[in-house]
Amino acid sequence: MRIRRILAAVIATAALAGLGLTGAATAATAQGAPSVVSPSECRQGGGMPRIDLPGNPCVGGTHDGDTVD
Repeated sequence: MRIRRILAAVIATAALAGLGLTGAATAATAQGAPSVVSPSECRQGGGMPRIDLPGNPCVGGTHDGDTVD
């Protein structure tokens, strides 16, 4: 009986650890690369489209660093 309880605890711990790793992988991929926004989306998010800078970034606001297209 004692072995069964220990084995059940080990399996439960491994399952929870697996869920934790899956959650960490999902969080890492959710951030991803910067997206492309329009000049009006950049302004609505509180930023300033800087098409004069290399890469045409949106500077500031919620779209900070995103490419303005």
